[in-house]
Amino acid sequence: MRCVIQKVTRASVSVGGETVGAIGKGFLVLIGVSTEDGEADVRYMAEKVPNLRIFEDEEGRMNRSLTDAGGAILAVSQFTLYGDTRGQRRPGFTRAARPEQAEALYTSLLEAWRAKGLTVETGRFRTEMLVSLVNDGPCTILMDSEKTI
Repeated sequence: MRCVIQKVTRASVSVGGETVGAIGKGFLVLIGVSTEDGEADVRYMAEKVPNLRIFEDEEGRMNRSLTDAGGAILAVSQFTLYGDTRGQRRPGFTRAARPEQAEALYTSLLEAWRAKGLTVETGRFRTEMLVSLVNDGPCTILMDSEKTI
């Protein structure tokens, strides 16, 4: 599972001109699910993402987590995080999970974050979305559960 975490002052997702998810301060998390992912990957991201210390403390150091900062998550499914461009110009997506598998694991991750008491807004799975954000810092972090578990 891959997550691109962007620290934001605000972010939103719209579908067909309608805002379907929006947050103020927090994380915009783009989530990609691979064919190899399972519940262990969900557990890893459920714990790691909200505890990532990239918010500034009183001394201006990245030392506070999303929970410490009182932020929210805007979660957006993004199968293109598994695009493979090696040796070609057009990405291949053979490592991206099929929609049924991806949606189940994506939903499981959202439920895990909500069970921790986090405010979680979402895009709309399997639709064309417009994502708007104000990246704070800018600060963008890539996490890949495959490289850690």
